[in-house]
Parts: sequence; structure tokens; C-alpha cells
Amino acid sequence: MGATVCDDYTVDALGRERDRLLQRSARMVGTASTLVSFLCFLVPGLVEADILFAVVPLFIVLLAVHLLIGNSRSLPLVCAGLVAGLAILAVVQIPGSAEPNATLLNAMSPLAAGGLSSFTMVLLEGRWRHTVLAVAYILSLGLMVSAAPTDDLAARVAILVTFGWALTTVFAYWLNASVPRAARRIRSIGRAHMAERRASETEAQRRQGARLLHDTVLATLTLLAHSGVGVSADSMRQQAADDARLLRQLRLGVTVNPSSSGNYNLEPVAETPLGTTLESVKQRFGRMGLEVAWHGTGHVLLPSDVLDAFLLALSECLENVRRHAGVSNAHVTITEDETTVRAMVTDQGIGFVLEEVDEQSLGYKESIVGRLKEVGGNARLFSAPGAGTTVVLEVPRT
Repeated sequence: MGATVCDDYTVDALGRERDRLLQRSARMVGTASTLVSFLCFLVPGLVEADILFAVVPLFIVLLAVHLLIGNSRSLPLVCAGLVAGLAILAVVQIPGSAEPNATLLNAMSPLAAGGLSSFTMVLLEGRWRHTVLAVAYILSLGLMVSAAPTDDLAARVAILVTFGWALTTVFAYWLNASVPRAARRIRSIGRAHMAERRASETEAQRRQGARLLHDTVLATLTLLAHSGVGVSADSMRQQAADDARLLRQLRLGVTVNPSSSGNYNLEPVAETPLGTTLESVKQRFGRMGLEVAWHGTGHVLLPSDVLDAFLLALSECLENVRRHAGVSNAHVTITEDETTVRAMVTDQGIGFVLEEVDEQSLGYKESIVGRLKEVGGNARLFSAPGAGTTVVLEVPRT
């Protein structure tokens, strides 16, 4: 339904732009051609003074119609312009006003081929408009041919007038036919963009789901696989219950907003004190048997999405210490400046060779690096065998 409304809006908007372009084109071509013809009639001796005085008001009416046609497609207005133009072509041929000659024919040509044919740009739709268009063309052609002193000039002027009318008509119909094609292309591009957007959203949801499962259920299962060494039975039961509740929410299609690893709630928070939310991280790893010494800033405000990414990445770092460092303690130092909040996670464990880190592993690439990149942050890793490991997490304040 939404796509249909959008498509209709696009077609309507393009149609309005088309009409405005045609009206402005008609005004420009008609005004220029009429002025050229009027200036030619001002050449001394071309027509008698009384005839000139008779056609000047007609030229004024025609010019006024051309100026107004840029804002209106009214059929009566167009008819008034056509009548004024045809009247000029007829009046200058009143017997005795001037002898038929090539100069007079040249003065009339811009009016017949451009000044009158420009109205075709606003006579595209409707049977009555087509009828007016055909009658105006026939009359203008007849008046021009009758003013030609020779058959050769009559043939030439007929070609000139026909070419002028044909050119404006073809331009008008071409532009009119281009609108549906443009609308179809816009719809095609819109559908492709929508499909790409849905695919991106699906991929983002898949990656988020993988991260959630890695940080919660898989971590708990790994702990169970190692017989829960270092973790009390009550802590294991509480962690398993939290994971079960998360799985039920995911199965029901609930969008889960994580506040920390192993702790997911359904209430989004615009801004949360970092010190308060860190308590859930401290409690979780306290239950897991990892002693964490916290240093630095204890109360920082971050937007909810940045805070989520920051705490989840921090929790994953501590989980890696608990599982891989071979020690039971770690240090977390949180600092901030005007633009950035940083957390430095340090342990004195066994360390490792950086070049041997599998960057394709979900825990490193997704739960830490990928999660921070999504909110404009980054992670840096420092380690060496026997020298422990340090991870620096950075996120923007806004």
C-alpha cells in the first residue's frame, strides 16, 4: 500500500513538473517569435500606418497571453492567443494595405511558425484541444500561403510553417511520453533500493543475533562444557535462567535491547549513567569468579546505542580474559575526554602472538571490533606471549 502511494505521488509530481516545463517552453518560444515578428512589422513602409495601428493591440494581446500561459493552461486563454495571432496574419493582408512580397512574408513567418505553434505545448490532452490545434494550424498555413506572391514562395512558406508546428508538437509529445518512462525507472530504482535495504537489515539482524548468542548462550554452554570450573552452582543457574529468558524473547519475535552481556531488557533508554550500568557487568563477572579492579571515571553519559556497544564489547573482553588468559583477575580503566570514552582492559595472563589472532572469529571480529565500528568506535589490541594482554576500546560521546 505504501509503495503504491509513493508511486502515485512520483507520477503526479513528475506530471506537474512536465506541465510547468511545457508551459514555460511555450511562453519562451511564443514570446520570442512574436517579438521578432512585431519588430519586423515596424520596418518603415512594410505595411500602412493604419494597418500597423490595428495590429499593435493584437500583438499586445498575443504577448500578454504568452506571458500568462507560463502559469495557466486554460483553453479560453489559449484560444484568445490563437485568435489574436491569426487576426494579425489576416489584417496585414487586407486588400490595399500592402502588396504581397517576400519581405512581408518574412515578417509573418516567425509569428505563424513559432508564435502560434508554441501553443501546441499546452494543447496535448483532450479532444477539444486537439481540434483547436488542428484548426489553428490549417488557418495559419492557409493565411501564409495566401500571402506568398509566387508558387515557389508558397511552397517554401508551407514547409516552414509545417516544420515549426511539427517541431513543437513532437517536442511536446516526446516530453509527455517521457514522464511514464521516468516514473517506471524511478519505481524500479526504488524497488531495488528497498530490496537492498531489506537485505542489509536482515544481515544486520543476523549479525546481531549471532552476537547475542555468542555473548550469552554460547558462553554459558562453554562454561558448562568445562564443568563450570570456578563458578558456583547458583551463579550457573542464574546465568542459565537469563539465557533461557533471552531465547524465549527471541523466539517470540521480541526486539531485544541489550544493556550488558548476559543481561537483556525490553525497555530502551535514551541516556544511561555508565556507572550504574557497569554494575551488571561487575556482578556478572563477580559471579563467574573473575576479580575485576575498576579504575577511572565512574559516571559517564552515553547515548543508548553507543552505551550498548561499549558495554557488550567490554564484557566480551572480560569473557576472553576469564576463558583464555589463565588468570583470575583483570583491570578495567575507564577514561573520557570531550569527544571520546575509553576503556582499557588489562590482564597479566599468558598473552599470545598478535599475528596468530584469527580475525574471522566471531568473538573478536563481531562482538568487539564490528560492534564498536557500528557506532563509530574502534578497538586496539596489544599482547605478547607471557606479557599479558591489553585491549583499548573507544566510542564517541555523541
